[in-house]
Amino acid sequence: MRHVVTRIQRLRKATWHWQAVLGDRRTPASQTRLRRTSPAYRQWVLGVWKHRAAMVWIRARRPPHKRQWLCIHRYEGAWNDPDAPYYGGLQMDLGFQQAYGSYLLRTKGTADRWSPLEQMWVAERAHATRGFYPWPNTARMCGLI
Repeated sequence: MRHVVTRIQRLRKATWHWQAVLGDRRTPASQTRLRRTSPAYRQWVLGVWKHRAAMVWIRARRPPHKRQWLCIHRYEGAWNDPDAPYYGGLQMDLGFQQAYGSYLLRTKGTADRWSPLEQMWVAERAHATRGFYPWPNTARMCGLI
């Protein structure tokens, strides 16, 4: 049954990661699953975390302005562009990454190490207050400003 606990931990970690990226509150978890040895209980907990992980992943795959970010990306750099001072597919500088993606900057490094979805969600956070103006030229080319 140790493999069930390992799967629970992996699903919980993935769920918490995407909740942090999306800006959602972290789902609380108890350590009961480690103390209880009932196989039925552990299977139930596994099912709960599978559901939570699936729900957060469904939401993560659909950034509200995904089509617009893909257009901006087309005129910017590669998703894994490591060239300073702008990183990643949406060309984020370090100040931008710190302001809108501090969790990812802290856990994964600069934006060139983030997945395209993670980069889009950080851009969504900026879009909430600044619109598409951090990308003035490419946003104009895409007809967004």
